[in-house]
Amino acid sequence: MTNSAQPIDTSSEKSPRDPLARNVKLLGFASLLNDISSEMIFPLLPHFVMTVLGGSRTSLGMIEGAADSLSSLLKLASGHWSDRSRSRRLFILVGYTLTALTRPGLAAMTAAWQVAAARLVDRFGKGVRSAPRDALIADSTAPSERGRAYGFNRAMDHLGATIGPLLATAFLWFWPGELRWLFALTMIPGLCLIALIGFGLKDPPKEKLETKEPSNPLLAMKPFDGRFRLFLVSLVIFTLGNSSDAFLLVRAGELGVTTAWLPILWGSLHIVKGLGNWWVGPLVEKIGSRRLIVVGWSVYSTVYLLFAFANQVWHAWTLFLLYGLFYACTESAEKVLVVDLVGQERRGLAFGWFHAAIGIATLPASILFGTLYDKFGGIAAFGTSAGLALMASLVLLAVRPNPIEQTSDASIS
Repeated sequence: MTNSAQPIDTSSEKSPRDPLARNVKLLGFASLLNDISSEMIFPLLPHFVMTVLGGSRTSLGMIEGAADSLSSLLKLASGHWSDRSRSRRLFILVGYTLTALTRPGLAAMTAAWQVAAARLVDRFGKGVRSAPRDALIADSTAPSERGRAYGFNRAMDHLGATIGPLLATAFLWFWPGELRWLFALTMIPGLCLIALIGFGLKDPPKEKLETKEPSNPLLAMKPFDGRFRLFLVSLVIFTLGNSSDAFLLVRAGELGVTTAWLPILWGSLHIVKGLGNWWVGPLVEKIGSRRLIVVGWSVYSTVYLLFAFANQVWHAWTLFLLYGLFYACTESAEKVLVVDLVGQERRGLAFGWFHAAIGIATLPASILFGTLYDKFGGIAAFGTSAGLALMASLVLLAVRPNPIEQTSDASIS
């Protein structure tokens, strides 16, 4: 009787071999379906915008930067509101529904500005769902299992991002050039996703999500200490150099990867991401989240420097696979560090600020990268990104590690 009254996340007695919580599994399969739909489109979108619709690298940067910024900034509000509403499920359902119904509309687009509008709606949905989803995973999981839970979610996400490009490649093999029909077919996994979340996902008991935060999330930074704020500063610096991955696809095309092979290249990247998250996720608590993030950002810096000087097709394939290691080291670790630095009742808000910090820098990052690429070439663009990643790593090292990292992080402090 006593144990049933305890909050889910205060228990640390679960064995690492115990099954993941039902909500975690459902959200993992939701990520799988969402990324099948998304990644059938994304590796082909730069080609569609720049070749079919006549856009430029700068316009591509503005489209992707604006979309990602809207998504990240909206996560601040949605995370905060999900704390106050004591229900995260509705935010997740609405967010996934918006994206699932918007993507097929790309099939009818005839101008770059229309693609921009569709991407904004798509990313609006992502902004509504992401922070509540991340908080719900923490609500449903014991502290010792959070790295594993986030690792599973990201692994399923990347599995979907592998399947999507493979389906796109198979479709284009039989129907070359039929991009619009391919975009329309993303409706199928989207509808399956809506049904999964609508009928399967459940909120934890309401008392576990109670909060007394002020109604305006922009005024709600006060509860967080200097460690969390400095972590956000490091994220902003890193994100200023972390432009849309669409530019890596542009670079791959310049190095000789044909349009038909771009989905395979993109899918290969996600295989590394997925396997990496599956392996690294359970190790986050043992190795230390801050340490893994620094390693990941260092990998990012190295890969971007090499992209600047690459000149062969095989360079693109090799660097894309190495780039997956950056995601493997950082995706789960960043979310675990957020949870470790804040209280239970502010998780939604904390994840909102986490994503907002990224959103503040995302638009200028993609515009800066696209402009540098157009005006000064790849070395200037990729070199700037690499330098900002190293600067962010130095700032992150100033964040005092949480107790589990005290011994393992000593060598890099």
